[in-house]
Order: sequence, then structure tokens, then C-alpha cells
Amino acid sequence: MASVDECRQALQELAARLDRNAETVRERVDLDRTLACRITDLDTAFHGRLTDGRLVDLTDGDDPKAKIAMSTSSDDLVALVRGELDIARAVASRRVSIKANPFDLMKLRKLL
Repeated sequence: MASVDECRQALQELAARLDRNAETVRERVDLDRTLACRITDLDTAFHGRLTDGRLVDLTDGDDPKAKIAMSTSSDDLVALVRGELDIARAVASRRVSIKANPFDLMKLRKLL
């Protein structure tokens, strides 16, 4: 099981990767939504905002009003960010749950 710090680091790595690609993504994805990432096995969460192809304002704690909510285990979160776990397969196998409206889900696919 990954630690809370490892999950936080993984999300910061994801934010950095999105930031590096933001110029390209911004042209294809018009998305400005709050995001919550819930780590089921650690009973913890992080939240932030997806805007202009970036993940910003990432901080500890849940946002129950987040427009996009992802739930997964700590190990699966780390594996996703490292590219060791395919997001489509993870969702299909219920290792990852993403709650968002269908239009946001289509836009998210372009980010990943």
C-alpha cells in the first residue's frame, strides 16, 4: 500500500506533466472543473481544479461538491501516474471509479 505522501507526490507529478503539455491540450480541451481524488484504502482525499489543461490548487482534503470525482486505491493511483496501469482498463475493471457528467468524461479522455 502506498502512503499518503506517495499519493500526494504522484498527483504533483501528474500536475507537472499536465503543466508541461498545457499549451497543446488547451487548444483541444476546454475544461474548467473542480476535481476530487479519493484514496479508498487510506481513507484520505485530495482536491484541486482542472483548468486550461492544468491541474492547479492541489491540496489535501476532499471536496464533496467537486464536479469530477475519482476514487481508487493508493497503489492504483501511483501506478496510473507512472503509466503502469491503463486508465481505460482500470475503469473497466472497477479499480478506478470516475464520476462526472458524460461531456466532461469525453474531455478528460483528451487529457489522458
